[in-house]
Amino acid sequence: MRGSDARGDGNASNSIIIHASCIAAHDRAVLIRGAAGSGKSSLALQLMAYGGALVADDQVILTHSDGALIASCPATIAGLVEARGIGILHATPHGPCPVALVIDLDQTETDRIPPRRSENLLGCRLPLLHNVDSRAFAAAILQYLKTGRQDAK
Repeated sequence: MRGSDARGDGNASNSIIIHASCIAAHDRAVLIRGAAGSGKSSLALQLMAYGGALVADDQVILTHSDGALIASCPATIAGLVEARGIGILHATPHGPCPVALVIDLDQTETDRIPPRRSENLLGCRLPLLHNVDSRAFAAAILQYLKTGRQDAK
């Protein structure tokens, strides 16, 4: 990671590069984080198969701009996504997009209806979801980007 700590208090640098994947849908992006081999690119490919667009795979540039966290791709890997066991595939690059959701694949969700969690990245507070062992996970992420999540009553 370049720049200051991505979990900073708003005093971090304006831009960092992190090891992650990022997919856009409905003019909002999901940032997918996790250790090497955790399935970031696989989840990205599932989201793309359901209509999401590739912002970046493997490295994501995050920039704090006007109160929003914007994800973009380093030029050297734009339009490329790794498919483990197949190779590097071409995809139409989406371009910069505001991040609306963070997925942490290193944490497994155990609650049927989890509590609201958030993550502070470059001074932007974003909703955080953990990895869900469900065939509907990718579809649920896209629906989240489209319409959001119901608040608990």
